[in-house]
Amino acid sequence: MPKTPPGQTRERVFRYVRERLLAGRPPTIREVQEALQFRAVETARGHLEALIREGRLAKRDGESRGLRLPGAANAGRTQLVPILGGVQAGALNTAIQNLDGYVPVGSDNASDELFALRVRGASMQGASILSGDLVIVRRQPSARSGDIVVALVEDEATVKRLRIRGGRIELHPENSEFDVIVPPRDRCEILGKVIEVRRHLESPSSLEALTSS
Repeated sequence: MPKTPPGQTRERVFRYVRERLLAGRPPTIREVQEALQFRAVETARGHLEALIREGRLAKRDGESRGLRLPGAANAGRTQLVPILGGVQAGALNTAIQNLDGYVPVGSDNASDELFALRVRGASMQGASILSGDLVIVRRQPSARSGDIVVALVEDEATVKRLRIRGGRIELHPENSEFDVIVPPRDRCEILGKVIEVRRHLESPSSLEALTSS
């Protein structure tokens, strides 16, 4: 069986790493080795180092998942934000805290504590937050009336527009088919304010498509 030319193999490595970075899931060298089915981890390392020398990739020293696309790597305020499961935009559901990857986010304040949640439901469609979207959330225990927040009601999380009336929290949907939630004072916690919404118009290419071409 003829050996694949190095240039073609390196292009496959680049395409795989690029798709992982755009999906917010920076790969380790070992994951590159396994995905491309290299016999030795040093083969993966060699291709990655060559791509870095060519300027097609960049890497932050001392990080196992330090691979970056050059634009993102050079932006000092870009950080990888953990995707912590899902949040309901509709009827309440049990809060999910399972790590589901990372998404790159630019922040004006390096000290911001950010996390991302995937939206389920249609109650916020009037605010252009649709089921399947990622909401980027700045962790904070309070917010202003009118902000879109992620709130924890007992052990159930939801994304809604916050209204404060007479000192009482109300969680308003942006869809007339859903009811306003008025939780008891001692059973509602503001987890953070939604600062950004991300949406994929096309699903990322599958690993099989990347590695079989």
